[in-house]
Amino acid sequence: MASSSGPALNEELQCSICLEVFTDPVTTPCGHNFCRTCLSKCWTNTQTCFCPFCKEKFSKRPDLKINTTLREVAQHFKEKLKLEESGVFCDICEVRKQKAVKSCLMCQSSYCDSHLEPHRRVPRLKKHTLINAVENLEDYICQKHERPLEMFCRDDQTCVCLSCTEGDHRTHNTVPIEEESRKKKDQLVQRQTDIHQMIEDRMEKIQEIKHSVELRKRKREKKKSSRVELFTDLIRSIERCQSELLKMMEEQQKEAEKQAEDLIKELQQEITELKKRNTELEQISHTDDHLHLIQMCSSLSIHPHIKNWIWISSDSVNVNSLYRAVTELKKTQETLNEKLSQIELKCVQTFRVDVTLDPDTANPYLILYDYGKKVSDGDIKQNVPENPKRFDKSSCVLAKEGFSSGRFYYEVEVNGKTGWGLGVARESINRKRTIVLTPEEGVWTVILENENQYSACEDPSVSLSLRVKPEKVGVFVDYEEGLVSFYDVDSRSHIYSFTGQTFTDKLYPYFYPGLNDEGKNSKPLIITHELIYVDSYLM
Repeated sequence: MASSSGPALNEELQCSICLEVFTDPVTTPCGHNFCRTCLSKCWTNTQTCFCPFCKEKFSKRPDLKINTTLREVAQHFKEKLKLEESGVFCDICEVRKQKAVKSCLMCQSSYCDSHLEPHRRVPRLKKHTLINAVENLEDYICQKHERPLEMFCRDDQTCVCLSCTEGDHRTHNTVPIEEESRKKKDQLVQRQTDIHQMIEDRMEKIQEIKHSVELRKRKREKKKSSRVELFTDLIRSIERCQSELLKMMEEQQKEAEKQAEDLIKELQQEITELKKRNTELEQISHTDDHLHLIQMCSSLSIHPHIKNWIWISSDSVNVNSLYRAVTELKKTQETLNEKLSQIELKCVQTFRVDVTLDPDTANPYLILYDYGKKVSDGDIKQNVPENPKRFDKSSCVLAKEGFSSGRFYYEVEVNGKTGWGLGVARESINRKRTIVLTPEEGVWTVILENENQYSACEDPSVSLSLRVKPEKVGVFVDYEEGLVSFYDVDSRSHIYSFTGQTFTDKLYPYFYPGLNDEGKNSKPLIITHELIYVDSYLM
C-alpha cells in the first residue's frame, strides 16, 4: 500500500499476518506486533502458542492487551491515507484544483491546506466549525434554517441546528453534537469490548468441542478393540449380525462428530458476523465526523443475531451406542443367536416402504391384481401394449418404486407356492432377453424351485438349508453398504445376504411368481404392507 508517508512507515504499521495496517494491535512477549483478531485466529487450532513472525514458543497463552499508542498511530496513518485517496477538492482553487483537507459548515465550502489558512488566523473565521473534507456537505446543514447541525435532540434522536432548539425542539433534551458523539464513542468502545469477549468465548468453545470429540473417539476405538475380541466366537456362528451392530454404532459416532462439526460451523459463522460488526464499529469509533458517527450508530444499534452458548456443553456431543442391546443379548448364551436375529430383523423393518407392482414392466403371462399388490402366472399370454420397460422373455415384474440411495425393506407372502424368486434388480437390466439371475447381470435374488430347493443366485449358485419353510420373506437393501439381505419374517431368522456389492443404477424390487405348473403354483406373491412396531430390543 503506497502512500506519501513512504513505504517504510507503512511497513512498520503493517501486520505480518494480514499484511494490512494494524487494527487493534497487540504485542507478544517477544516484542512483535499483530492485529488482535489475526493473532487469535492463528492460535485457534494449535495447542502451543508461538509468535508467527519469529516462531518463539510461549509456555502458556499470553494475556494480550491492545497497544493503545500503536493503535492511535495506525489509525492516524489510515486517516491520512484515506484523506490522500479522497475525491473532495478545494472550492477556491481556480487553475489546478488541490485536494481539500477540511470543510467549513459555516461557509459551506471545502478548502485545501493553503486556502484554509484564513480560518486558522482570522478570529471571526476561527469560530467556524471545521470537519474533515466531505463531498455531501449539504447533509451537515439544516435544510430548514441553513445553519450547521451542531446539536442533537435526544427526544427525537436527530441532529438539529441552534435555530431548531429555539423552535420545534425548544422543550426537548438537546445537547451539543460533540457531547453526543463522545457518548456514542464510549458505547462503541464498550460494544467492541463485548464483541471481542464473545469472539474469545466462541473460540474457546470450539476448542472444547474438538477436544471432547477427540477424547470420545479414542475411547470408542479402545472399546471397539475389546468388543472385537469378545465377539469373535459370535461372528463365526452368526455371519454378519455383529458387524451390522458395529456399523450402527459407528453411524452413531459419525452422527456425534457431525453434530460437533455443525456446532463448530455455527460458532465460526457467528465469529465471522461478530468480526464484521466489529470492523464496522472500529471504522465509526475513530471518526471525527460526529454527525456520521451518530447516524451510523443508529443503524448498528441492533446486535447481530447470535445464540446464547452458555447452555452448550461439550458433554452434549454424545454417542448413543447400542451397548445395552448387546448386554441384553449376552445374558443368555443359549438364546443369543435367536435374539440377535430378532434385533437384526427389527432394525431393518424400521426402513419399511410401501411397494406397488408396475404393470408396464410385467411379462405378458403375468396377472397383476388387488391394486398392484398381488402377482401370479396366468399360464396364458395377455394382450398388453409394447413397452420398452416390459420383460418380454423372463416371467417377472418390478415395483414402481426405485431407490438410488439409503435403505429400504419390503415383505412378500410366499405361502403355498412351489416356486418363486424375490430380490432387487438394477434399472438398466436388459428386459428384452432371458435374464441370467446373478449380481453380474444386475439381479440379486433368492429363489425357490421344486417346492423345497432354496438357492441364493450367486455365481455359482449357493444352496440354502432352511430349518422351516418360509411363509413370508423380508427383503432389505442398504444401497451405500452394498448389502441385500433376506429374512424369514415369521421365524425371525436370517436367510441369506449379498455383501460387498457396488450399486450404481437405481434399484427396483424384483418379483418372480414362478410358472403356473398346471395350477400347482397358481397362488400369487402378495406384497404385505401392515405397520411394523419396534419393540424393546431396539430401545
